[in-house]
Amino acid sequence: MLKQRVTETLDKLSSIRAVKYGMYLTAVMVFLTLILLPPIFGILMKWDTMQNVIADPSQMNRATNAVAYSFIVALLVSAVDVATGIPMAWLIARRKSKWINVLDTLSDVPFIVPTAVLGYSLLLFWSSSQGVSAIFGNPLVSPGWILVILLHFAFSYPVVVRVIVGALLDYKKEYENASRTLGAPPFTVSRTVTIPIIRTSLIAAFILAFSRSISETGATFIVAGAFENGPVFIQNMKDGFKNGAITQPVYEGSIVFASFILMAVALTIFGLIRGLGPRLKLPVKRIWPTFERKLSYVKATRTRDYSTILIFLALAFLPSIFVALPAFQAIFTGTFSKSLLGSGIFQHTPDFRQLQITGTLPKALLGLGIWGEYWNSLFLSYSLAAIVTIVNVFIGLPMAIIIARRKLGALPSAILDVLVNIPLIVPSIALGVSLAIFWKNLAFVPEMLLLILAHLAITYPYFVRSMSAATERISMDIEEASRTLGAKPLGVFRTIILPLTKYSILSGAVMVFTRSISETGATVAVVSTLRTAPVVLVDWVPRFGKQTILATPLEIGLGCGFLMLFSFIILLALRLSIKGKGRY
Repeated sequence: MLKQRVTETLDKLSSIRAVKYGMYLTAVMVFLTLILLPPIFGILMKWDTMQNVIADPSQMNRATNAVAYSFIVALLVSAVDVATGIPMAWLIARRKSKWINVLDTLSDVPFIVPTAVLGYSLLLFWSSSQGVSAIFGNPLVSPGWILVILLHFAFSYPVVVRVIVGALLDYKKEYENASRTLGAPPFTVSRTVTIPIIRTSLIAAFILAFSRSISETGATFIVAGAFENGPVFIQNMKDGFKNGAITQPVYEGSIVFASFILMAVALTIFGLIRGLGPRLKLPVKRIWPTFERKLSYVKATRTRDYSTILIFLALAFLPSIFVALPAFQAIFTGTFSKSLLGSGIFQHTPDFRQLQITGTLPKALLGLGIWGEYWNSLFLSYSLAAIVTIVNVFIGLPMAIIIARRKLGALPSAILDVLVNIPLIVPSIALGVSLAIFWKNLAFVPEMLLLILAHLAITYPYFVRSMSAATERISMDIEEASRTLGAKPLGVFRTIILPLTKYSILSGAVMVFTRSISETGATVAVVSTLRTAPVVLVDWVPRFGKQTILATPLEIGLGCGFLMLFSFIILLALRLSIKGKGRY
């Protein structure tokens, strides 16, 4: 009875114009004050420090080269992603076989693996004696720019494939069938009909791959070696300042300069792609019937399909899961089950004799040595991701409704739609640097709150984009019919929009949770004492210029295995909970 009265009261309040638009304006203000403006003001607060870099030619050259390498890698990887992702998506969407479902599931694996784990896995696969290098006797790919490209391809490829698969499944094949009826071979139809029609999805896939590459930090630290891109340069400056190798003015100027250039160029490229992409025409309109007919034969298509699967397995799937090998090895070695009998911990307990009989206790599970910090960091990572996910749902839902239903008018809603995308494009470490400057200069902010604000800024667009797209797919006629029958705005949302978008809400929450768990760049930029699991793993891995070795290879492998296992279990549970819900 009380619940019904509360619901009726809230429904009546939602029909009051001042209350309704007050909620929408609050959502906009939250977005501006917590997500969009702090990074901008953070850079402006330290604008003068850039003179320390501009006045130093060597430091200026180092910073600009690092930033340039970031964009070269991102653009190259994005182009390769789209070129190799199209045949893979085509295979998944158009071929009918029981093995296609298996391939479809496997294509998501590199996306599920946390990026810090992915970086170490690729390092083992390409550079260690345990991986593919064992065949050649020497490291096949040493840490450096080539390994960075392979890494960025591995984690961005599944995103591109998933976007193109969705476009192909939504696309109606009538135009293809008409072209085939007129005698065009399948390859010609795909090149001249299908690709132009799904062009906007290809542009979206390119943008997602570009933003994912430009933002990745933690895994890049692991595989970069002496190579410096923008995020690695910022982290190296931070390490140099801690070690006393560089002064504070040079440190502040360097990170502000690199962060500003990363943001400005990334947004410029995003604007150019968004503005010019839809206007691009097919570069080659000419048709070669004989040659393209040969490419459409069964033998040619099988060769293409097998090559596509081979590229996926060799460059994305196998390198991504290779870390499971040292994790399993660690279970059966002293890393996981080192005896505690000689440590003196249990020697004076009544159960010591029984302990000798039953065997050994797992060192890792007892939190001994480096594992104590690891379990604390793991708890912090999942707690932080859960908090950020819940907050995103509450502050993201109103913004998604504003964008999808143009609640503030067509132009303001369109502007907000563009602004929401900005954190997707801005490199996460640059975003973290600017956020840290803003909040630390504004007032004392606890590190946990800084972490929440940083992860919130990075993950906010994922939820808003997912929810706004789902809301736009709901016919306005259904909402209008319910209003005609007397339903209030909140009642319409509660009884129509919410049931039909449950799946998208939970899917957006999964994306937010996954992104938060994997984030490293913003984390190292905003805090100094709190350490999430990816930060700890990155610190464990030996890398160029690092003197202290904190963990053995098997310990690193086991730590990566735990993070991957727990993330997989949580995501599997969430996926099972949303299975079949909200479809309409």
